[in-house]
Amino acid sequence: MDRWSYVSLLLTIFFFPQLLLQSNASPEYIRQPPRPVILTPHHRSESDPQQVHISLVGKDHVRVSWVTSEKHVSSVVEYGKRAGRYDASAKGEHTSYHYFFYSSGEIHQVKIGPLEPSTTYYYRCGGSGPEFSFRTPPSTLPIEFAVVGDLGQTEWTASTLEHVAAKDYDVLLLPGDLSYADTQQPLWDSFGRLVEPYASRRPWMVTEGNHETETFPIIYPSGFKAYNARWPMPYEESGSQSNLYYSFDVAGTHVVMLGSYTDFDARSDQYKWLEADLAKVDRRKTPWLIVLLHAPWYNSNLAHKGEGESMRKAMEKMLRKARVDVVFAGHVHAYERFTRVYDNKADPCGPVHVTIGDGGNREGLALMFEEPSPSISLYREPSFGHGQLKILNNTHAHWSWHRNNDSNSVMADEVWLESLSSSKKCMEIAVEPSPSLTDEL
Repeated sequence: MDRWSYVSLLLTIFFFPQLLLQSNASPEYIRQPPRPVILTPHHRSESDPQQVHISLVGKDHVRVSWVTSEKHVSSVVEYGKRAGRYDASAKGEHTSYHYFFYSSGEIHQVKIGPLEPSTTYYYRCGGSGPEFSFRTPPSTLPIEFAVVGDLGQTEWTASTLEHVAAKDYDVLLLPGDLSYADTQQPLWDSFGRLVEPYASRRPWMVTEGNHETETFPIIYPSGFKAYNARWPMPYEESGSQSNLYYSFDVAGTHVVMLGSYTDFDARSDQYKWLEADLAKVDRRKTPWLIVLLHAPWYNSNLAHKGEGESMRKAMEKMLRKARVDVVFAGHVHAYERFTRVYDNKADPCGPVHVTIGDGGNREGLALMFEEPSPSISLYREPSFGHGQLKILNNTHAHWSWHRNNDSNSVMADEVWLESLSSSKKCMEIAVEPSPSLTDEL
């Protein structure tokens, strides 16, 4: 047995006792057990691209990211609308990083565009290797988001990704915990290769989770070294000073990605940035307002209970005033959907909170929920799965959660949502004066 197989065996043995815990799930469905970590090797040449993924940058541009083992490959992307025909090209930059005894490959970042909406582009990275393709999101509604958190790289992860890919979505949103490398840097490379077939075809927009921190006293006190190098997001375009929080617009939707693991109190840069960002949102142009973060503000699972409470107290009032429609979170390895809520009570002008930290992580499911279920929690289940948010028009969207039922994906929860931008009652909240910084303190 090789070393990684041995590690996988130990993980399975260690986490197996979780299966014996009681859950509050419906009796007709038996919880699926954790599955082993899978490692994805590199089969291409040293100069060929690997770990290719794309993300949105601004109104009509895309960032192409990839890694090469060879250090002297050009950071160039050739692209066009026909397979094998590249009418345009763009140059970017490359970097690398060290983490203790690990040295990364060359990490390339190239911004391409302007691009047309709802259009398939074919592209090649670094002048060699395989051809990839992606489709740009639409410029107007409708749009479909795939939402999945706490992904990892297990057999369940592979199943989740296959189920997501079977849907014709436009953008994937990931509220933290990507690779579960946890300082073991080769796992970042393995994760990049695992998700490449999916992340190279649709934009992936991510924010950090606790497994991205990778801090070490004195040597790496700030953390996020690998995450920031490998997964840069369009933070500068949104006026943010940190890759750990940012926002972007796409097809009538303003998406805010918050950082649960950087400062968020009223004196912090993130708080001030969020206040300014929400003040600029024009609901006539982006009638839908979505927020993603990692540690949930509302959670009836016993796992990670209360870990998002200080952030909720600091920022929740801003989100309600801005009439945020939905808040997606991860961290808790289960699915849970709340009603519209504010300050721990049902509120027709508060966001719908959804925990979706069930992508396929190696730690297993969070099986224990508090009993009785709080009245604001409408559906909860400890299963692996993913979500789909279909925004149909300015006023209505459909949310559904799809359970991984072995090899199949089964829709287990769904709800129709109405945007708060169309609510006259909630409009009154938006024009209330904001509290001053001294009031908050």
